[in-house]
Amino acid sequence: MTENDGKSVSRRDFVKRAGGAVLAGSWAGMTARSYARILGANDRIRLGQLGCGARSEGHVHMTQMASRQTPVETAAVCDLWSLAREQRAAQVKKLFNLEPQVYAYSEQMLAREDIDGVMIATGDFQHAKLCAEVVRAGKDCYVEKPFANVLEEAKEARDTVKASKQVVQVGTQHRSQPYPLAVRDLIRAGRIGKVVQIEQEWNVNQERWRFREDDTGMPPRLNDEKMDWAKWLDDRPSKLREQDTDWKRWLLDKPFRPFDPHAYLEFRLYKDFSSGIFDQWLSHGSDLVHLWMDEAYPLSVVSQGGIFVWDDRRENPDTCIAAFVYPKGFLYTYRTTFGNSYRSFSRILGREGTIINYGGEGASLFVLTREGGKSEIDPWDSGPVYKQVPGMGPEKNGAEIVRVPGAPPPDSIGPSDDDVTHLLNWLQAMRERKQPNANVDHGFSHAIACIIATQSYWSGKRLYWDPKREEILDHPPVTDPALG
Repeated sequence: MTENDGKSVSRRDFVKRAGGAVLAGSWAGMTARSYARILGANDRIRLGQLGCGARSEGHVHMTQMASRQTPVETAAVCDLWSLAREQRAAQVKKLFNLEPQVYAYSEQMLAREDIDGVMIATGDFQHAKLCAEVVRAGKDCYVEKPFANVLEEAKEARDTVKASKQVVQVGTQHRSQPYPLAVRDLIRAGRIGKVVQIEQEWNVNQERWRFREDDTGMPPRLNDEKMDWAKWLDDRPSKLREQDTDWKRWLLDKPFRPFDPHAYLEFRLYKDFSSGIFDQWLSHGSDLVHLWMDEAYPLSVVSQGGIFVWDDRRENPDTCIAAFVYPKGFLYTYRTTFGNSYRSFSRILGREGTIINYGGEGASLFVLTREGGKSEIDPWDSGPVYKQVPGMGPEKNGAEIVRVPGAPPPDSIGPSDDDVTHLLNWLQAMRERKQPNANVDHGFSHAIACIIATQSYWSGKRLYWDPKREEILDHPPVTDPALG
């Protein structure tokens, strides 16, 4: 498909581990080939890249960084678009000094017995189906977020993974990074008491995911509000030609439409292929909430928004908000605008205090403070009165920056998208045949949040999740005694 956009174990030890959930099924179910591919600490892991767009460039870069710490290489690349796969093959040759095998179709690459794992960086709507295909081929898988954006496809991919012995890592990389994990531990330790609300506001002042192709392969900023966007969209040329790809294959089971290079390359803006902000950023936001709060799904959600800035024929909103209620009894609100970039943040509000994150998705600068807790019942009576920007707040509130020994100093940007930590966790899990940090259940959970938020946005309704039947409803689920 395409996006446009270690340790050695004995047979006895392996059989013992095979009793775990990640290796569900009997030893007899393993083929001779899969047994022969059990990886030791010194075995070189050979990866295939499925989807060769911009995120795949990051995957290859991460693999090259990981190769400094563990034996791993990219051995093959696959993309329907000839130019994309040629560019990715050239990157692999430069970084690994080898000629990767190049494929147009996924089944061709998956037929190779010497591929241990596949990294998926395709269009949002292709992730779940391709993950299931990779797993059925007997390969481990690293699949980008969102794990899925269609509920039935999310269920099928999850069930396929859980019925297999394959190690699947979802690309919600913050589950492997030290500061989000430190925040989870602070909440678990009761440092801010019962959490009553979590807020996230992640903004940028740009036409996100709409870009002009140029010779560098990088999308230049297009922040000219006087531009006739519709005319520009119609007139601009594209390097993508229909004869250089397989448009019908790229569509998978989506409704047919005439070849459109803009939809192909900028799929995040078109509702058939992505929900845009919900798929791309709420997937990370909700996954962080699930991590911090040990939750798996929301009870209900209502979403709103629209296209208020970038009237360029995009279908997905450039401004939106989603409000979720969770089983543990707290409200989670997520909002984004592409028309202002003032001070993105996350706030976790507890009865005994507050944790604030400065920056957008991925930011690592967290502050823990007693401000807002029970000692300040009413700001008019007992809370601080500010006559200038508060900074860390009053000394009595004991505000402290969250720091993790051995981790890089925190800041409002946080690690690069190409941070290698999450990939190394997957490679180690492949060697040890264990669950990685962001497993398929975590992927399924954030997919539920994204899918239900998207459906609420388009329907204009408050929607509910029924965890027993795994269905989205327009009314609270009715408890059926027969279901327990």
